Amino acid sequence: THPIFSGSAVSKIAASLIKEVVVTDTVPVDGENKLDKITVLPIAPLLGEAIHRIHTGMSVGAMFE
Repeated sequence: THPIFSGSAVSKIAASLIKEVVVTDTVPVDGENKLDKITVLPIAPLLGEAIHRIHTGMSVGAMFE
């Protein structure tokens, strides 16, 4: 999901029992919103593979198996 942390979201995550929040790099996470609990995953490889499969007529559904 997009890491849109508004208001006191980051401080609430930091103070919570939540172990990890996983987000994509579709929106940059700035310095004040970086926590050890926030894991940012790159989305480019997945999008690149989907574009490649569509362009070459391969199954995109197979990516989810």
